[in-house]
Amino acid sequence: MTEKNLAGAFNENNAPFAKMMGVKMTHVAKDRLEGELVVTKDHCTVPDILHGGAIMAFADNMGGIGAFLNMQPGAMTTTIESKTNFLRGIPIGQTAKAITTPVNIGRTLQAWKTDIFREDGKLAAVVTQTQLVKVQKD
Repeated sequence: MTEKNLAGAFNENNAPFAKMMGVKMTHVAKDRLEGELVVTKDHCTVPDILHGGAIMAFADNMGGIGAFLNMQPGAMTTTIESKTNFLRGIPIGQTAKAITTPVNIGRTLQAWKTDIFREDGKLAAVVTQTQLVKVQKD
């Protein structure tokens, strides 16, 4: 993979669940990912704020893409641990913005951190996750 922004390619080929949620990648590189999610009624809990599960799914997709970009060809990845700190709500109609960076890139384990912000720039959630990487043998 080159170091150019791969956001367009990932918007076309993102995971079906991420597409259904409406995740839009704005920057995709091996060392930093950025994405957006417009908060709709379908993403919300009562009273009209982004559901915690939607936040976690958004971040999980971001970390999975980061892991994919940093794996050997033919390897597979899965999330084995995820922790979320919810700091502020994100109201319906706003765009949640995520920035994902690697904490550690190992051969078989990768750790990623995703910061999710509200439109006013305030941090709404911090998600850390661990991705298991398994190299497929012929």
